Amino acid sequence: MLELREVNFSYEREVLAGITLEVRAGEVVALLGPNGAGKSTLLGVASGALRPQSGAVCFEGQAVERLSRREMGRRMALVAQTGEMRFPMTALEYALAGRFVHASAFGFDSPRDVEVAFASLRATDAEQFAARHFNELSSGERQRVVLARALAQEPKLLLLDEPTANLDIAHQVALLDLVRKLGRERQLGALVVTHEVNLAAEFADRVALLKSGRLLACGATREVMTAELLSELFETPLLVDAHPQSGNPRVTFTRQ
Repeated sequence: MLELREVNFSYEREVLAGITLEVRAGEVVALLGPNGAGKSTLLGVASGALRPQSGAVCFEGQAVERLSRREMGRRMALVAQTGEMRFPMTALEYALAGRFVHASAFGFDSPRDVEVAFASLRATDAEQFAARHFNELSSGERQRVVLARALAQEPKLLLLDEPTANLDIAHQVALLDLVRKLGRERQLGALVVTHEVNLAAEFADRVALLKSGRLLACGATREVMTAELLSELFETPLLVDAHPQSGNPRVTFTRQ
């Protein structure tokens, strides 16, 4: 579905170097790494918002730079951290903004648009905020509405930048459960940047480790999330054992 091949990107310094990564239909790929590793930049390159100096970024075999913004919006949705809106907008209106990529020439919201927006708010447990102004919501509530707008686009791929930030544990689990469920039901792919390593271990099909703009490893969760690799990634001693219920990696820090 999404393929990055030997991607290099720089601002005044090198940020991404030789990144080769793919996301397949129906799978969740977690992107782990310390602050400043280049994770958000990688999402920007994947979404077509940033153009790499070299390498290729393709979606379903098409180069993303050849797709219009509306075409990209119908294929993938980027969920980034958000602050306050500069003008009044309800949560429903915010979710409806995701329907723009499907709008007719007249630009009016159709009954189908409203139906999809409400369904998206319901899926993220945010329907009760529909009539409230976005700026009145807590940071965690806003994050759920932002995800609802992305779902309203009806994309084939989600690019999620710290989607569980500011959420309590119940909503963290519910959100990632939803992403995985959508992947199974709709063959929706997801590339998820997160610092929640133990949630990544439970919900991701594969994990990519990014350090200083380079992929340290990428593969099945149980193969990649080892004490050796994670300790190298975060430059701190970590212990990894098996979760008593799932058997997936469980990460804890250790004092030297």
